[in-house]
Parts: sequence; structure tokens; C-alpha cells
Amino acid sequence: MISKLPKWIEYGAFVLAFVAGSINAIGLLGFDHQSVSHLSGTATLLGSSFHDSSFEQTAHLAGILGAFLIGASISGLLLHGSRLKLGRHYDTTLLLEAALIFVSLYLLSNGSFYGHYTASAACGIQNALATTYSGAVIRTTHLTGIFTDLGIMMGEAMRGRSFDKRKAILFLLIISGFITGATVGTFAFDLYQFNALLAPGVICIMLAGIYRFYSLVTSN
Repeated sequence: MISKLPKWIEYGAFVLAFVAGSINAIGLLGFDHQSVSHLSGTATLLGSSFHDSSFEQTAHLAGILGAFLIGASISGLLLHGSRLKLGRHYDTTLLLEAALIFVSLYLLSNGSFYGHYTASAACGIQNALATTYSGAVIRTTHLTGIFTDLGIMMGEAMRGRSFDKRKAILFLLIISGFITGATVGTFAFDLYQFNALLAPGVICIMLAGIYRFYSLVTSN
């Protein structure tokens, strides 16, 4: 599947992973130490909350899971088919993600926990976007699957099977993008608090503009 995708996908995956890493770092630092770009930890906290937490805390964690699901559903509604194709609403999806990030900035800056939901929905939109065009190979909001796939490839190579260098490079770019985004997000949060969310939001807008421009140029 990776071999059928254009070369610029690697750069897009790096940038999207950067956005997710940045949002998640800001989430861990400022959202009551709550991750929003992936759900495994949140689902674990939800399970444990049934034992020793208040109903409000349990409902809040469930809301974060539901918001991510709603975000992914939005991508599923807007994007049709499992193959990358110019003309599909990737730009619209990215603009919606940016809008949700900016709403999160406003809500969290004013002390509203509803900003956790919109941030989670933004990550759901992004992860579903990448999953849709890559056939579930590329995930940009978390790294568990990426490390797993890379490990499988390394193990198969030890058994003498061919090693897909392009796929490995793509995975390494996603890993480095996420870690770099987390680093930048941490520094930005220390300096600007929730205003640090401006950067990932603007990046999504820029990606939407680049995609729209590329689509127009290519179709002419």
C-alpha cells in the first residue's frame, strides 16, 4: 500500500505527527495530565475510575473517548474510499481540525474542561484522515502501531525476508515528527500556556491550503 502513495506523503505524515505530538504534550501538561491524541491511557483511566472516582470524572473520561470517536466519524463522513485521491475533502477535514483546535484554545484558556473534548475530536479527525488514505497503515496521533509494525518488519528481515526501506523511513518520520512536536509543544506551553495551541491549528490551515493549491495545479 505504501508503494502506491506519492512521495510527498512522507512529509505530510511527519507534519501531521508533529501536530499530534504537540497537542498531546500540551494536553499532558495542561489538561489535568490528560492525553487526547490517543485513547489507550484514557480507556484505562476510565476503567479504573469505576472503582475509585466520582461520577463526574468517569463521565469526563467517557466524553473524551466519545469526542475522539465523533471526530473520526466526521472524517469518515467527508472522505470516501480507502485510497488517496486528489479532489477529496482532505482540506475541509484539516480546516475542521484547525477549527476544533482553536475552540479548544478558547475553552481551555477560560478554564472550561469542554476544551478536552474538542481537542480529542480534532485528533480523531486527523487520525481517521491518515488512516483513510493509507489503508490503516499510517497513524499519526499515536505511535504504538507504528513501533509494532516497524518491529515486525525488523523481525521478518532477520528471517531473510525483504525489508521495505520506504515503509521504514515513513515510520521513522512519523516517530520523529511526533517526538519533535511533543518537544516543541512542551517549550511552547511553558512560554504561552494554552496559546501554544495556535501553532498546530495554523499548521493544519497551511496544510489545507497547500493541498488545495496542489490539487488545482495538478488538475489543470
